[in-house]
Amino acid sequence: MSKNNRRQPRFSPSVRRFASIVSLLLGSFLIAASFNLFLVPNSIASGGVSGISIIVNSVTDVPPAYIQWALNIPVFIAGIFILGRSFGVKTAIGSIVLPLFVLLTAHWTPPTHNPLLAAIYGGLGVGLGLGLVFRGQGSTGGLDTVAQMIRRWTGIRLGLAVALLDGLVIFTAGLLISPEKALYALIGLFVTSKTIDIVQVGLNTSKAAFIVSSEPERVSAAILHDLDRGLTKLQGQGGYTGQSRPVLLVVVGQSEVAKLKALVREVDPDAFVIISDTTEVLGEGFHDPRLHK
Repeated sequence: MSKNNRRQPRFSPSVRRFASIVSLLLGSFLIAASFNLFLVPNSIASGGVSGISIIVNSVTDVPPAYIQWALNIPVFIAGIFILGRSFGVKTAIGSIVLPLFVLLTAHWTPPTHNPLLAAIYGGLGVGLGLGLVFRGQGSTGGLDTVAQMIRRWTGIRLGLAVALLDGLVIFTAGLLISPEKALYALIGLFVTSKTIDIVQVGLNTSKAAFIVSSEPERVSAAILHDLDRGLTKLQGQGGYTGQSRPVLLVVVGQSEVAKLKALVREVDPDAFVIISDTTEVLGEGFHDPRLHK
């Protein structure tokens, strides 16, 4: 929104496609490395097909990579028939390449056998990898695909379907491995979800401010010229008075909140101001890392 901000460079579709594939491959590698360094040695099955492979491995000694292929490939084929061909080539890449990376990194020596550290750092690595995969507009297949099919059949929300499937995996791990390891798996799953959010939206949370003032033009001028931010005028109406009055919407960075409040207070001390967090802002003046994929 800054008037002086230059537009972010736009890359050709072929460059974005290449960057997307690189993001998918790098993310799959990070997931596999975290899986073998932290989760497998400590029997932490924190959901998904990877969690199922840990449970089966603990019972049968079959290498996790083979179990993941055995589950991912049929699920992907079923997804094509049920969800359609638009289901995606990138999902096929994730379903095949991730177990390959798991196989290639299976001999790596784990840095810790402390289950709490393994749950935290394993969850961190898997979340970082999944965040990169999602930013590459890809998928690792597996239970995410099953969740999409469940949504198609039942209408249940995708997030709820994923949570139920992951919960079932962790519950099974508690029965077949140990209840304690299932508790560690919950920690790992929580860390993974928070890390994905950070990778997707970043750490720099912006603020959205709604301003109702009897001096809307003066407040607008102060924001435009002194704060150097754009704004949007929304049409509002008082619930008690019935009077029409514009509501000013402005999005600012964390460091600009104090200056915004001071400007509004100086122009109209009686202005009504609501400031709330906003996790993602796209458009001129706000950097969108996805433009550089």
